[in-house]
Amino acid sequence: MNDATALYIHIPFCVRKCLYCAFTSTDDAPLATGEYVALLMREMELRAAALAAPLCATSLYLGGGTPSLLKPSLVGTIIDGAARLFSLDPSAEITLEANPGTVTASSLAGYRAAGVNRLSLGVQSFDDRMLARLGRVHTAREAREAFDLARRAGFDNIGIDLIHGLPGQDRDHWRDQVRAAIALFPDHVSAYGLTVEEGTPFASLEDEGALALPDEEDAAAMFEETAELLTTAGYGQYEIANFALPGRRSCHNQVYWRRGNYLGFGAGAHSFLREPHPGIRWRNPDDLGAYGSSLAEGLLPEVDRTCLAVGDAMAEWLFLGLRMLDGVEEEQFRAEFGRSLAEVYGTTIEGLCTAGLLLREVGVLRLTRRGVILSNRVFAAFL
Repeated sequence: MNDATALYIHIPFCVRKCLYCAFTSTDDAPLATGEYVALLMREMELRAAALAAPLCATSLYLGGGTPSLLKPSLVGTIIDGAARLFSLDPSAEITLEANPGTVTASSLAGYRAAGVNRLSLGVQSFDDRMLARLGRVHTAREAREAFDLARRAGFDNIGIDLIHGLPGQDRDHWRDQVRAAIALFPDHVSAYGLTVEEGTPFASLEDEGALALPDEEDAAAMFEETAELLTTAGYGQYEIANFALPGRRSCHNQVYWRRGNYLGFGAGAHSFLREPHPGIRWRNPDDLGAYGSSLAEGLLPEVDRTCLAVGDAMAEWLFLGLRMLDGVEEEQFRAEFGRSLAEVYGTTIEGLCTAGLLLREVGVLRLTRRGVILSNRVFAAFL
């Protein structure tokens, strides 16, 4: 197991769960943040001991939930543990997700001193009315202040998350949101379309007919205008929903899209290892009680451990890799699976090329501009 590996740490605490959120998170956790970090450290120790061979981690990502509810000292404990147990590279990208309203000049300086070198700021919108509609706990002013404080604390790599296709949103409103983000000049922008997830308050509102979402035409237009505005401002679109200044792509997320190794720690975290070929995946239980009980017994809290079938791995390799606008290299597919793309998916690929959704050139297969907009249709063709 010599491949570089990404580490993901899930922090399930939040001030208040947002109305659209389906991630493992709670505003009423049965344990304190320090107790949870102690469980994380125990899981990391057990996982390191269970690995068939040592590995070298090249990135560490603290996601949630709201990781910025942790004290900097606890974040430092996690980073130190990753360095000790998984040979975290000294130059590793270490990202902390932070929500405006939960950070101060002092906490941001503390995170930077603890080793965090990349911040992902969950802005979502610069409109207070829209933020309230989403159930966010911060204001647009607090978002701008958090960004400024992060720069002052020494963060030279800051990403901003935005959501489009929101209830009551039109194209003009979305353009204003993108321009507001550009005005801050972040290093990275993630601009996701709203997905109404089952089990969320938004899903209940949609079932009741009380969620006025933009129609498909407006949603597609917002998606297209995102790329136009950001690329004009100097951001390169390197993945369907992600844009970065030169040299500021997310190293961690590219591991997922390129089907690399990643180990997840914490309640609800997911993991994937390429060996045994063609891959094995598992997840941790969402329930904090079940997660802690396993660790108290000295057991890794994994559930749903699955050895992938070759056909599933092939499809996964394609629909993950094609999210990247660089595309996928046909020779890498052959090296991975011992068969050519044409042999396995020739008819499907030809049909998508004819439809103007895929482009094939010099051994590389990538989405066209139209294919990016209709990417779900492309990915479904390989399943």
